[in-house]
Amino acid sequence: MTATTRAVPVFDGHNDTLLDLTGSGRSFFEQSEAGHIDLPRARAGNLAGGFFAVFVPDPVPEAALDGAAAGGGLASSIAAGTSIYAATATMPAPMALEYAQQQSLATIASLLRLEQAAGGQVRVCRTAAEIEACIESGVFAMELHMEGAEAIDPDLNMLEVLHAAGLRSLGICWSRPNRFGHGVPFAFPSTGDTGPGLSTLGIALVQRCNQLRVMIDLSHLNEAGFWDVAKHSTSPLVATHSNVHAICASARNLSERQLDAIRDSDGLVGLNFHVGFLRPDGGRDADLALDVMVDHMDALLQRLGPTRVALGSDFDGATMPAAIRDAAGLPVLLEAMRARGYSGEIIEKIAWRNWVRVLKQTWGE
Repeated sequence: MTATTRAVPVFDGHNDTLLDLTGSGRSFFEQSEAGHIDLPRARAGNLAGGFFAVFVPDPVPEAALDGAAAGGGLASSIAAGTSIYAATATMPAPMALEYAQQQSLATIASLLRLEQAAGGQVRVCRTAAEIEACIESGVFAMELHMEGAEAIDPDLNMLEVLHAAGLRSLGICWSRPNRFGHGVPFAFPSTGDTGPGLSTLGIALVQRCNQLRVMIDLSHLNEAGFWDVAKHSTSPLVATHSNVHAICASARNLSERQLDAIRDSDGLVGLNFHVGFLRPDGGRDADLALDVMVDHMDALLQRLGPTRVALGSDFDGATMPAAIRDAAGLPVLLEAMRARGYSGEIIEKIAWRNWVRVLKQTWGE
């Protein structure tokens, strides 16, 4: 690896680290072999920060996960649960509002406590300028994101409270349905055309997010919902952790028409590192050539242009390529980009500058 690529900071568009920390009991401040992100490994890989997702797991009976998630902590249980969902015709019924709110608030509190315990090493950022300042100063930047709007009530009162607490981006759906819309199942091969679009409440949620300048994340939302957001939102279209359907025909990936809409809105796509969304065969073997990742990146750049492609790893929520493994392995990906012929300027844009650009445009700060 060259000194140049090692020096490039990365701001990442998606992780499930808060969930993994809760499930495993490991410390964010101590290096571990478990999970994908802790502060020492972030420093080793020049990970400068990212979107920290609040995800509420379904109350799946433990017996349903026996064997599949043995010894893997809560995050592994969720990963196993998604495999279970993929093998069934339907996702679980929408969860109770009270349960979703309780779990979400507990996770947000854990993020705020982490910041308090960090001694200035970590900051929960509420503006793009704060993220930029953290990257420049070496403070680890954490952005509060929600993956699924189950905790938001029909009157949207909780959205106001969450925004006041620091929420700046929201995925309307995870892959299960909720009162606002429908997500895509973990299906291969499949398109994202898997169900109806946003509900009336979902459209109201989009409009209020626009007013509050909360970024709407299109990853996990089905195709009909995508087009409803495109119709009703006044902000750039963003998919924080999605890939190219033409290369990997997963329902989670984006069609050329969707990519064109993101381009036309001056939005952004963050490359997802999950092998099942990268491999042309849809498999989950971690022995994946990094050329496949760069193939997706090439396709995104060709369709979107150099200012609309970023990274959205899905660390702590998915199977990483063995060559990367965890946050400490990020320079390996940047080196693969350089080997493909990417200039230092393009690498910096993809690694962090494009996220700052679209967040400034969306948040107005």
